Amino acid sequence: MIAARLKAARLVPVVVIEDAKDAIPLARALRDGGLPVAEVTFRTAAAREAISIIAREFPDFLVGAGTVTQLAELEAAKAAGAVFAVAPGTNARIISRAREIALPFIPGIATGTEIEAALDLGCTTLKFFPASQAGGPAMLNTLSTVYGHRGIQFMPTGGINENNFKEYLGAKNVIAIGGSWMVASALIKAKEWGKIAELTKAAVNSLLA
Repeated sequence: MIAARLKAARLVPVVVIEDAKDAIPLARALRDGGLPVAEVTFRTAAAREAISIIAREFPDFLVGAGTVTQLAELEAAKAAGAVFAVAPGTNARIISRAREIALPFIPGIATGTEIEAALDLGCTTLKFFPASQAGGPAMLNTLSTVYGHRGIQFMPTGGINENNFKEYLGAKNVIAIGGSWMVASALIKAKEWGKIAELTKAAVNSLLA
């Protein structure tokens, strides 16, 4: 079950890849840092190929597709080998199609109204986005108090960094957080694979502290 695997990982690097050739060294750096998981966002033309490369070359890697806002992107993610997909919002057509093609889908929410819409569509694992702007851990705790009995669980993303991610992980019903500080675009473009592995390892070690 994807939710269980995300909960085991706790941290989900949110990746923007401009060049698919960076997929292998990036995945290797994350794995070396102790975090074989990534959400490759469909913000670039390289996303599909990058997902395909990671899925093929690292069979045990938990690779998902992020920023999935169109049906074509959902289909591309599935074809590329993504094992889950994430969106910043809640789109009924995409959720329905994700169910048809058996691709676990995590829609984005920021309010109670959006949570209820997602629940009506059968979704209980939800992306709280943009987390920092939408109220942070305090808002998550409030939403969990109101909707926790409905079985919801959250993966907050947006404005989360090395200084606050443990606070988010401590909020109610949070199974994992999405963050990009260990895979910042500048680091990827500069091919700073050692630095990415170092930052990833530091984040993983912080969870154990």
